[in-house]
Amino acid sequence: MPLNWIEIDLSALRHNFFQARDRVAPECRVLGVVKSDAYGHGMIPVARELQKCGASFFAVSKFWEAAELRRNNIGLPVLVLLGIEPADMEEAIRLGVRPAIFRADQARDFSKAARRLGMPARVHIKLDTGMGRLGIPAEELCSFAEKIKEFPGIVLEGVLSHFADADERDKSYCEYQAGRFVRAIGEASQQGISFAYCHISNSAGTLEVPQAHFQLVRPGIMLYGSPPSGEPSDSVDLRPVMTFKSRIIQLKTVPAGRPIGYGRTFVTRQESRIATIPVGYDDGYFRALSNRGQVLVRGKRAPVVGRVSMNMITVDVTQVPEACEDDEVVLLGAQGGERISAEEIAALCGTISYEVYCAIGKQQRFKYFLNPSTDLNEAT
Repeated sequence: MPLNWIEIDLSALRHNFFQARDRVAPECRVLGVVKSDAYGHGMIPVARELQKCGASFFAVSKFWEAAELRRNNIGLPVLVLLGIEPADMEEAIRLGVRPAIFRADQARDFSKAARRLGMPARVHIKLDTGMGRLGIPAEELCSFAEKIKEFPGIVLEGVLSHFADADERDKSYCEYQAGRFVRAIGEASQQGISFAYCHISNSAGTLEVPQAHFQLVRPGIMLYGSPPSGEPSDSVDLRPVMTFKSRIIQLKTVPAGRPIGYGRTFVTRQESRIATIPVGYDDGYFRALSNRGQVLVRGKRAPVVGRVSMNMITVDVTQVPEACEDDEVVLLGAQGGERISAEEIAALCGTISYEVYCAIGKQQRFKYFLNPSTDLNEAT
């Protein structure tokens, strides 16, 4: 067993997927967002499991992620949210990968690649309905789509936008964005421009904005067990998918008045049992957890004392007298009746659960995938 490792519970992933699917109409498809290595959870095993569950699409940020899905025999349609560079367009068309389109020159180059191959090139137009980030202004959909239609080989498969704050309790801006999206689609329809897939709902939209489900929803963070608002909700039952573990490599008793760690930011007030754990900020365990974080040892909480260093933390296990060297330590996840959630860590670090998962998952070479499904029909 390595010093540090991640366990990914695929049964929890399946459960969360069905929480999303059960909230949309039968004719609405579910797209699994698996960008950034499935938020640190492992893109290929996660995508395989979601494909078995009945996902209809996947979304990634960059083309190489889509190509990696194809190399691993994952055949569902894949949408590349940041678009595709000209050098990759022919391969993308061969692989059936769709780009989000937000510039006319992207469509022109994609059309040239399609003509060279003699194959159709499916695209989704990205609209800015109020996020202010990526996409053409919603009011320009008709003129943009008409321009795109002039390029041979281009198939207008979808149109998408993104909510800015669907995770907030106040849904007024969310409703404003949905309204702009609906108007743009309606105006396009009046001009004979239609799309097989209109989609704007992320996890929060999937859970709380049913009028904006359209033909496709795009759950992301909820698939991995975190509520999009960062706060637990009685309306949905989400199960954390990731557990981050390490072990005690040294345990020693130190007297009162002994400094611990860089900068001597912690000094023992009494004789204490200090455990050294081989994990640090290089492993995705944030330095902001210095003298603030907690871990689980033998099912009990134990505080991180001293600074988090690059590869080690120190933990006070005085209140866990049964703790021993080589004991398992849970930094994220459950042990016994206790749980340390990504939301708890995020609150201590002034960030969000997304960053917690990505930081940990990106750095951990060792991932163990638990409870994979074996029946391809179990989700139907």
